[in-house]
Amino acid sequence: MKQKSKNIKTVVIFCAILFFFLQTSLEPCTVAVVSGKATKDGRPLLWKNRDASFVANKLVSLSGKKYSFIGLVNAGFKDINQIWAGCNTAGFAIINSASSDLAKDQMGMRDNGRIMMQALGECADVSDFEKLLRTTSGKRLVGANFGVIDAKGNACFFETSATSFTKLDANDPLVAPQGYIIRTNYAYTSPVKNGGGGYIRFERASKLFQAASAEKCLNVKFILQEVARDLVNEKLHSNPLQSTLLFDSSTPLYINTNDTINRNSTVSVALFQGAPSPKKPYLATMWIILGQPVCSVALPIWAHGGVVPEVLGGDETAPLNDLSRALVSYLYPDQRGHMNQYLNVNRFLNYKGEGFLKKLITIENHVIEQTEKKWSKWEKKQPTEEEVNDFTKEIADWAYQTLKETFSDITISN
Repeated sequence: MKQKSKNIKTVVIFCAILFFFLQTSLEPCTVAVVSGKATKDGRPLLWKNRDASFVANKLVSLSGKKYSFIGLVNAGFKDINQIWAGCNTAGFAIINSASSDLAKDQMGMRDNGRIMMQALGECADVSDFEKLLRTTSGKRLVGANFGVIDAKGNACFFETSATSFTKLDANDPLVAPQGYIIRTNYAYTSPVKNGGGGYIRFERASKLFQAASAEKCLNVKFILQEVARDLVNEKLHSNPLQSTLLFDSSTPLYINTNDTINRNSTVSVALFQGAPSPKKPYLATMWIILGQPVCSVALPIWAHGGVVPEVLGGDETAPLNDLSRALVSYLYPDQRGHMNQYLNVNRFLNYKGEGFLKKLITIENHVIEQTEKKWSKWEKKQPTEEEVNDFTKEIADWAYQTLKETFSDITISN
């Protein structure tokens, strides 16, 4: 009897540990911060492709000690104590990527999401975040590259451990000559030689950003449509979008997406456009893709509105995320072992003649066009919360319904 009780206790402890790691899943992400000096409209950009084991993502609206904010969370948890990307009403936005070379072990990164949640509730700008890191030194368990922007035009990375941090300013030409900083899962200031990971993704993102910078087109569309959805593995000379092969449906071509920017483990994308000035923090915009980027579209939302539409939130899971997961299952039909890393190129390029990407971009371009028109009006006159929420809901509902109609033969499983 005692042995049975002991076994039950062991199972309970194991489940608790598993639950913890599911909620605080490692963030092997691809991220970047872009100075307003490098963008055409002068607004800084902050980007994160979130790679995680927890596939159900959604947005929530919360209130902190000083500011309300919109945050990206793992869906299905009643008690929210971690945010994986977000923006507050002061125009301050934050993202992260896990940097294991800044922590002793995985437990040494368990506060990554908690620090971001605290920052969104308390920080008005980058200097406030720096103060937060100083006051929590030795009291936190983190190993992360934290990216932050604010309404003052600041754009920085903080390579952060439990007891120290290094600030890297994208506005400093000595630190970022081209006006941007890219990170994956290692820190330049880490004492661990060749530690961390994500080297292939870093090289690919750097190449894409460098080309865009030379052409002066570092903007929302570039990051969402060319970087976040990139499927190129240059180490393998693999670029499915440029393939001229005639595919035979009986012997489909597959590509491994474990080391591409759009990964089989990418569960969402967050892209922030900073406010145009400190007087207009309400214009700080969050673009969110719920689900793998090649299986979903980007939608806008503002902390100023304070409400998350059903499509992006939901009681349990977000409808847009659920739809995206169905599309993922279609593109990754073989889930045996590591086969879940292999995308079916035939289906991706040939779906209904046009392929996935063209259909997604058509919908997304309409969303971006309508958002830019609305944003121009709001820049001249501050909108009410109701106006912001009405537009956010309207464009989200339209995009979701259009996606469902476009991919009507792919079933959403509950």
